[in-house]
Amino acid sequence: MAEDTLAPPKAPPAAPDRTRVRGGWRGEAGRLLEAAALVGLVVTQPLLDVLGRSPDFFLFHRATRTDVLLLVALIAIAPTVPFALLGALGLIAPRPARAALHTLVVGLLLAALAVQVGRHVTPLRGVPLLLAAVAAGAAAAAAHRRWRAIARVLRVAAVGPLVFVGLFVFASPASAVVLPRGHGGAAGVAGAGAHPPVVMIVLDELPLVSLLGPDHRIDAARYPHFAELAAGSTWYRNATGVSGWTPYALPAMLTGRYPAEPIAPHYSRYPDNLFTALGGLYDIKAEESITRLCPPSRCEQPTSPEQGLGVLVRESGKLLRQVTAPVDSRIDPEDSYREQTRAEAGLDAAEPVPNDPKFRWDTLDDNQPARFTTFLAGLRPADRPTLHFLHLLMPHSPWVHLPSGARYVAPEDLHSDGTGWVDLARARHLAQLGYTDRLIGETLRTLRATGLYDQALVVVTADHGVSFRKDWQGRGLDAINHAPDQVAWVPMFLKEPGQRTGRVDDRNWQHVDLLPTIADETHIRVPWRMDGRPASQAPRDNADKRFYDTPGQPLTFPGGVPSPPAPAAPDPLVGTTVGATPSEGTATVANLAAFRDVDPARGELPALVWGTVPASVPDGTRLAVAVNGTVGAVVPVVPPDSAGRRFAALLPDDRLFAAGANRLDLYRVGTDGSLRRLTLS
Repeated sequence: MAEDTLAPPKAPPAAPDRTRVRGGWRGEAGRLLEAAALVGLVVTQPLLDVLGRSPDFFLFHRATRTDVLLLVALIAIAPTVPFALLGALGLIAPRPARAALHTLVVGLLLAALAVQVGRHVTPLRGVPLLLAAVAAGAAAAAAHRRWRAIARVLRVAAVGPLVFVGLFVFASPASAVVLPRGHGGAAGVAGAGAHPPVVMIVLDELPLVSLLGPDHRIDAARYPHFAELAAGSTWYRNATGVSGWTPYALPAMLTGRYPAEPIAPHYSRYPDNLFTALGGLYDIKAEESITRLCPPSRCEQPTSPEQGLGVLVRESGKLLRQVTAPVDSRIDPEDSYREQTRAEAGLDAAEPVPNDPKFRWDTLDDNQPARFTTFLAGLRPADRPTLHFLHLLMPHSPWVHLPSGARYVAPEDLHSDGTGWVDLARARHLAQLGYTDRLIGETLRTLRATGLYDQALVVVTADHGVSFRKDWQGRGLDAINHAPDQVAWVPMFLKEPGQRTGRVDDRNWQHVDLLPTIADETHIRVPWRMDGRPASQAPRDNADKRFYDTPGQPLTFPGGVPSPPAPAAPDPLVGTTVGATPSEGTATVANLAAFRDVDPARGELPALVWGTVPASVPDGTRLAVAVNGTVGAVVPVVPPDSAGRRFAALLPDDRLFAAGANRLDLYRVGTDGSLRRLTLS
């Protein structure tokens, strides 16, 4: 009998190679640290750097400490999460694939970093910068793959996001929002005499010269309500702000002190100010915009504009796109400070429709800032003295209003400086100033209707101006040095209780004089030292002006009432009717479709026309823009940029438009004044 054949015993299953697993996890952890270091340089550092220097961003949106800390946590942690998930999934892939994927990630992050560095240290922009950044990222990734020392350095640098968060929370100007100090500001001491109600409006980005006519008086034809205000108040015509930046300018106005430190415009950093000085005796109704100088113990905080973590994340996302883009941003960060409209805020009508039929308040109120509506609603006599304060971002850019109040749409990439562009920017500014004049008129009407006008101390001024001088447009140091008459000088009107006759005072007024003057008029003794002096004292002997681009570093320049810029002669074609003309050439109008169905009752008109012309059209060629057969503007073709050979025209007269379909025509103006109609697309 044959022996049974036995199968060899099966080997027991192999134990898992824990060393390999641990090594895989350690490797992925190291790669994650490298990615975290690069994400910190590409995302966390630039975002927290800009936000840390912009406490006004958080103050404008009334962010709480929790909102800010959650935003910072998201900025520091969220961008690294996708790389952590990618690393976890990569554990199931072969080791060479994981290494190749990590090299790709490092290369992309280094290329993104190269875009930001290249934008600061090279003149490259757009596609050339992207190509250079990709090449730099590829070279750096190859070096990272070859030399392990680079990986070690990156892993140590993974502490960077924590360092950036620490600097933001403890050392940046925005730290005042996160770690506010006590806000027990000193209260003023009531003296003998009346304590009248105070109505104070601080406008924003309004040069005095924009209001002036050739006779150095308010141009009553263009700005009748500012002229009305001047006719019943004391106009300090030689008044200057102390800084071109609101977070420095407004605290100086409300504390009586020149800017000394680059700190947040927050009650914890400026505990002694107008609101605390009057708060012991006065009720405070304050509508601040990009400051928060009135402490919660003295002021109810408004519900507008939009608040909460959602808006902070959304606006930070926009900022990240600007920071990481291979092109320069043409958007002023302050342009994001947009007031909610009354419709957005869900407010009911606070005021009846004015009798003036030209002021279509009933149809344009959707464009009225909710903050202004709330301010108007509070202008009522009260048993206790009351301070009514409004900081209104008008006529500050973005410029979107016609003098009638109608809104128009404008692209974000329009320049504000350079040939042709600066003239358009000033025209848009003046149009919005016309709308601001209507808001001043509505304020005066409300004050008179409620009986508050005669009782109150009324102050209307602006924190700073802005330059529209070619090559020196804006409010930066270059504009201050080359156009101080447009940046520093601002309107300053003060109507005493019972005052009915206007007068002009050309003393050397500086905005640190504002709080001392208000305290003097309200018979309140301010218990801290101020740099300013009340208007009841003798004027300064020195005519020089002090201005601060950087706190603690005053600039000086000669004083004296500035002369308005010479007005541009109106083009004789504007207002004329165009008949039949020959056609010659083409043009593209970006918003041509908006003319097909115009509804003025909605309060929005296609009043800004922009587009391009063929490259064959020479720079400076004049174009006449007509609506329904009437020329509304004549503008030049500007030198080409990345968007082509462009033109843009503002049509400030809304009488050009009719309900329904409107005809837009564009004409090339010859040197002899002849017109050739361009075919539009």
